[in-house]
Amino acid sequence: MKKALIAYSATLVTFLLLDGIWLGLLMAPTYRELLGPLMLEKPLLLPAAVFYCLYVFGCVVFVVLSALRWQKAATMGALLGLVAYGTYDLTNWATLRGWSVQVTLLDWAWGTFATAMACTVGFVVSKRLVKSDS
Repeated sequence: MKKALIAYSATLVTFLLLDGIWLGLLMAPTYRELLGPLMLEKPLLLPAAVFYCLYVFGCVVFVVLSALRWQKAATMGALLGLVAYGTYDLTNWATLRGWSVQVTLLDWAWGTFATAMACTVGFVVSKRLVKSDS
């Protein structure tokens, strides 16, 4: 249980930091330009919080806790990100007016990378802080 909580916390903090930098600092103008009227002025915090908590739960259950090495956590994290973000982005591209192939590829690549990084950090931190299966 201790390992799972540490893994969850480390994965969540990493994913929030990465996504905050990406969405808040680096890419906000690009997303606003590409998505225009689809974007809210301010994101709704409740659904955002539920997404982050649920997505990180999936990362920990399906990747972090089952990985035996950091390389496996990185690879499987990338695969989870590829599938999850691909599903989201391809569905939006297929159904939303104004959702372009450019947004799809940009967001899909980002989700793949961010998930891989968060899973890797979650694995490494939990492995270092918990020496045995507690």
